[in-house]
Amino acid sequence: MASLELGNVSIRSYAFEIVSKEIKLELLPLLSSSSSSSSSSPSSSSREGPIVDLQKVFRSFTFNTICQITFGLDPDQNPNNNLSEFAAAFDLASRLSAERALTPSPLIWKIKRLLNIGSEKQLKQAIKIINVLANEIIANRISRNRLNLLSRFMASNDEPAFLRDIIVNFTLAGRDSVASALTTFFWLVARNPGVDSAIVAESDRVMGASEKTASALSLPYTLEMPYLTASLYESMRLYPPVQFDSKHSLTDDVLPDGTVVRRGSRVTYHPYAMGRMGHVWGQDCLEFRPERWLVNGKFESPVCPFKYPVFQAGVRVCLGKEMALMEMKCVAVAVIRGFEIGLVYDDYSSSVPKFDPGLTATLRGGLPVILKTRKRSN
Repeated sequence: MASLELGNVSIRSYAFEIVSKEIKLELLPLLSSSSSSSSSSPSSSSREGPIVDLQKVFRSFTFNTICQITFGLDPDQNPNNNLSEFAAAFDLASRLSAERALTPSPLIWKIKRLLNIGSEKQLKQAIKIINVLANEIIANRISRNRLNLLSRFMASNDEPAFLRDIIVNFTLAGRDSVASALTTFFWLVARNPGVDSAIVAESDRVMGASEKTASALSLPYTLEMPYLTASLYESMRLYPPVQFDSKHSLTDDVLPDGTVVRRGSRVTYHPYAMGRMGHVWGQDCLEFRPERWLVNGKFESPVCPFKYPVFQAGVRVCLGKEMALMEMKCVAVAVIRGFEIGLVYDDYSSSVPKFDPGLTATLRGGLPVILKTRKRSN
């Protein structure tokens, strides 16, 4: 059912309208208010001008869009502010769940859960808040817009537990994963001015150099930018939003290499490491090189999906893949056409980023940058 809904043309158009509206009315004005109009390019070590945490900006942006797409609710216009409380509890539960993997033995967190103490007590309380607020969202929907995903699911299944799971899953995928991908993408673009210039040139060719980005955005344009698409895929190869994941076997199975997997086994794979395998990606596998995804100027994956499992593969491919790519492309082209981006700290421009524990990759300390309005022709 989810596959049918997310593949529906009307829901994709509805999602694009929300994303483009949020970019025009919220994202670009916010960034513009924190940027300078200096003609000099921002330096990676410069500390002059207002500092903006792009990771925080993107998490807020994607939370607003996914709430509208999924629930039909705008957090900025929510009188009870329960969506903000939901987001805070969701963040806490995500972090505490991920920190289980850092314990020397699973017995530690299992004993804490049994005794209801420490981090497991916090996790239990956070999950309770999430469930209560999710039930409130279901019971007290203020939007009559039938295009949002929750309304569509409720039309065929009004089981509270099912709908609550829909809310949690779509929030995790639609907010955290997209925000994570955008954050590391802009970290890489800021460190690679050649990529920045190539995306600007491509967008100028497709959209026109003098067009105002917000009014020029359209779905067809996002499909006509192979270099932008390649840059996003290359960014997620190096820094996938979900750095490792697991599958559980329902039955006995045998992997293609002959490995026997018994029923009930957990198989963990590591997209972060898989994107750095020299025998798959070449000796330059640690380099950010979007060109590896282009053949004669057209986007083309150099490997099969099972070697690039950022969006899963096969019958379990990510249902929201196209919607997520659309949102990332729209944000990327809007921000890059509008601003030059400089990293604030030297260590951010020269070292591998550090991540906080979480179900999705989150940069430790955020992504502080300095923005300068990009000069364009009228």
